[in-house]
Amino acid sequence: MEEQNKMGSARMGPLIFSMALPAIISMLINALYNIVDSIFVAQYSQSALAAVSLVFPLQSLVIAIGVGTGVGVNSLIARRLGEKRQLHAESAAEHGIMLSVIGGVAFLLIGFVLANPFLAAFKPGEEILTQAQQYSHIAVGLSIFVMISIMCEKIQQSTGNMIIPMVQGLVGAIINIILDPLLIFGIGPFPEMGVQGAALATVIGQIIGMLIGLWGAFFHQKILKMDMRKFKWRAQTVRDIYRVGLPGIVMQSVASVMTAGLNRILIDFSQIAVNVLGIYFKLQTFVFMPVFGLNQGALPVMGYNYGARNKKRLFGAYKISLAAAVVIMTVGLVIFQTMTDHMLMLFVDRTDAAAAQEMLAVGVPALKTISWSFIGAAFGIINSTMFQATARGMNSLIVSVCRQLVIILPAAWMLGKLVGLQAIWYAFPIAEMAAFFISYALLWKDYRSELQYLGMEKAGKEGKA
Repeated sequence: MEEQNKMGSARMGPLIFSMALPAIISMLINALYNIVDSIFVAQYSQSALAAVSLVFPLQSLVIAIGVGTGVGVNSLIARRLGEKRQLHAESAAEHGIMLSVIGGVAFLLIGFVLANPFLAAFKPGEEILTQAQQYSHIAVGLSIFVMISIMCEKIQQSTGNMIIPMVQGLVGAIINIILDPLLIFGIGPFPEMGVQGAALATVIGQIIGMLIGLWGAFFHQKILKMDMRKFKWRAQTVRDIYRVGLPGIVMQSVASVMTAGLNRILIDFSQIAVNVLGIYFKLQTFVFMPVFGLNQGALPVMGYNYGARNKKRLFGAYKISLAAAVVIMTVGLVIFQTMTDHMLMLFVDRTDAAAAQEMLAVGVPALKTISWSFIGAAFGIINSTMFQATARGMNSLIVSVCRQLVIILPAAWMLGKLVGLQAIWYAFPIAEMAAFFISYALLWKDYRSELQYLGMEKAGKEGKA
């Protein structure tokens, strides 16, 4: 029980960073994979890069459901451990595994059947549409492996075990990076598969990560004893998982809708504009992933101490996480403001001067404008962590829907119609500023209604005794 006990007693700063560091390393490696993957695809052809960009919302939907369900399981396990309800914590973990399998089966249908009309709705050229369909059949249709892998990560992280999840991400990403050029370009004995090769490399890496995760969740960690042979569905456990997880799923699914909507707005201007948005989402992972890793380290700590009714440690974790997130995002802002052209040139064939010039003309102002939203995003991510840890996932959903649907898409459409392409990118900082005020209004409401009174219940009982 040492790992769960430390969440209620260890020094807060070292505790969060020791738990977050493996997740940060893993996510940075995955961010590197995402960028390397896109670089290889871009070197294959710009149409291939556009195809992968069109499939990105569907891949984001996979991650939304996998991570959203996993966050719900993570939060529930951490809270039940803090409440000393061991059997309920183990039941939550078992339910998480079963829910990830069901989600993977659902994406089998989406990837092979529903993806085709979705991609055709963007009205891309025939070559781009064919490549996008080929990529989605593999990368989306075979998502069961990444769904199970994500769930195993969240189960282990909920107990304070961050090392095996890090190894999952590292090994899967490294295998992916190695296989990418071999399968895309047909190096050595491997056939040239283009975008299908990129998708297959991704799935193979996910399978290896899943196998490591299953070993870690079922055999390595000692806090939760799971036995799927005795598994029984419990409606209350599913409700408790999705009380936090469903808003997270919808919240991240909203990002998929936002991306698809922006792609539809941008494709009326040029294919390069769509490529720039896809490149941005790849590049920004280097900035956002360390903060999401920090989120993964802080969430079980916050959840445990909320369950234990320890106000001081709950808000101590919040303040430390927020300070670190702001520092990370500030560094990211500086990089995006000073190295934009160098980053963009990674995604074009340097021998094609016209393509390179068009990419820089569209991409440099786009990335510099969007990056002004980074610091506000730091507050949004950590506030969302607090909402999820305290079983207030609906607050995260409200903020996300306001930012990514209610504000950003209408703003992008209006700015594009009234001013032009370069004005569209201002929708990002506008939306982030609005989300900042909304999230703090909700956090203040929760503080006034309950969070300021944490621990007083226990003190009152002791006083009566």
